Amino acid sequence: MAQIYLPERTEEQARPQRGPIPSTREHRDSIPSAANAQRRPNLADAAVIVALVGIVALIIAGAGRATAHSTDTVISLNPRILPLYAGYSLLRMVLAYILSLTFTLVYGHIAATNRRAQPIMISILDILQSIPILSFLPGVVLALITLFPHSSLGVELAAVILIFTSQAWNMTFSFYHSVKTLPADLQEAAMVYRLSPWRRFFRLEVPFSMLGLVWNSMMSWAGGWFFLMAAEQLTLGNRSFRLPGLGSYLQTAANRGDVRALILGLATLVLLIVLLDVVFWRPLVAWSDKFKFEQTKSSDAPESPILDFLRRSALLETFGQRVASPAIERLNRFMDRLMPAKLEAVSGDESDIGPKRLTVGIIIGWAVTGIFALIALVGVFFALRMLAQVPAVMWGKIVLGGLLTFLRTVVTLAIGLAWTLPLGVKIGTSPTWSRRLQPIVQVVASIPATALFPILLIGLLRLPAGIEFAAILLMLLGTQWYMLFNIIAGAMAIPTDLNEASRVYQVTGWRKWKTLILPCVFPYLVTGLITASGGAWNASVVAEYVQFNGKTHATLGLGSLIAQAAANNQLAVLLASTIFMAAIVVTINRLVWRRLYNLADRKYSLG
Repeated sequence: MAQIYLPERTEEQARPQRGPIPSTREHRDSIPSAANAQRRPNLADAAVIVALVGIVALIIAGAGRATAHSTDTVISLNPRILPLYAGYSLLRMVLAYILSLTFTLVYGHIAATNRRAQPIMISILDILQSIPILSFLPGVVLALITLFPHSSLGVELAAVILIFTSQAWNMTFSFYHSVKTLPADLQEAAMVYRLSPWRRFFRLEVPFSMLGLVWNSMMSWAGGWFFLMAAEQLTLGNRSFRLPGLGSYLQTAANRGDVRALILGLATLVLLIVLLDVVFWRPLVAWSDKFKFEQTKSSDAPESPILDFLRRSALLETFGQRVASPAIERLNRFMDRLMPAKLEAVSGDESDIGPKRLTVGIIIGWAVTGIFALIALVGVFFALRMLAQVPAVMWGKIVLGGLLTFLRTVVTLAIGLAWTLPLGVKIGTSPTWSRRLQPIVQVVASIPATALFPILLIGLLRLPAGIEFAAILLMLLGTQWYMLFNIIAGAMAIPTDLNEASRVYQVTGWRKWKTLILPCVFPYLVTGLITASGGAWNASVVAEYVQFNGKTHATLGLGSLIAQAAANNQLAVLLASTIFMAAIVVTINRLVWRRLYNLADRKYSLG
């Protein structure tokens, strides 16, 4: 299994010893000279240089904008400004994704490997993914604007953090699930080779989770576009904070009823999504295929002309050999000294471990825990004071609204699952269909439904109970992609040798679905359903309360109550509605999704 980076065991490693794994420099030096021959500069190098110059220019422009002495901006609907707005939005998305990926790897790893912290951390993750973006809005924006009162940096940071809240949770759930379902033979191999915690993370956990992480990253990116309008045009009571970008452009066009500007903004967004799919996501999918857990290499691996083009770059090759590889090796050695392999990890028997000595690290850990506990108690005290201000009639509306939103969520998940399961399996198991449909799916999933919805709303409101159909449709547009992308990742992760065995034994039709496809896809499907459920509750905020052309269209529901409370700056009602929504989502996760997670871990993990 070349995709999982376990080192070859030498005679020296076979002897009992502790410490970092020896350097692999001798292996690199033994590569034939033909492979080490330096390439000449070519067109690929020119493309890399142009891309680097463009990235630096975009960062400089964004930095200049962030330090401007303004907390509000007049959004122009002039089409000439669209390329600059697209660049600003792209920079915010990239920063939010970097933050999300860092959070995913750190939080997901700790939650999956620390048994004591796991229940608490997963419960916190359940709560975080269930809190709507508008509930984050007041506190985050006001705090950051207070820190940076004379520049737009606070608003920019608030937008990045709010986009982060729409990206991080499904990636974290995916990585956590992958680490929890590591095959037993790979875990035993890690023990035999005495991999340090860092080597296990870097060589085993990240490669094994790569397929699901890549496809959930694509979903997170699409989710970021979905909430871009809310992140770039922040409204708190009578105050409005606008940032130049595609999201604010689309929101302004929708508020003014300017269909021409709305279409131009959507066209620019679609063009940007297509370009990103061609130059980034499709090469990333093709590169990640080498991490597929299988014994037999697939003959129909994903391909990317851009990836093949970049592999011919002499500049990237030189950078990898002389800068990246030595830096990674130094980092590995440093982390091995910082987190050496533990003897109990090899023996697997923790019964011999004596009582832990009181160390400085333990004292610091308890001190930090105490500080966080104190902050939590203070927060609970002030929250209870605010909740006491909510009248009993409003509590009744909150409970009724929660029930109605729950019913809409169930209907949304049922409709989404009915079409995403067959299509996702088709895309994931067929490279031909993957090449055809992946760009289309990426584009459609990334189009903010909040920008497209006003156009659909005009026709839907003419139907009986049109606002109900409109709410379910918008919730579906915002959540079905969580299921589809996870199902695609699960179908792509089906080992080639199992597929070949099914062909040899002529396992087809429903029998193949029952014995091969559904068991392999099931763990990914559970992840998709969990994140889609949380996404549906989040999407209810914009689905049940829609503003278009100066008019407000709302239906009774928990999301509508949250949106109205945020718009009217009713912080007590906003807090009560948010807590009630989080309680519902956490309860559902515990009673339904967590049991399915345990079933996937126990019965349907590869091994």
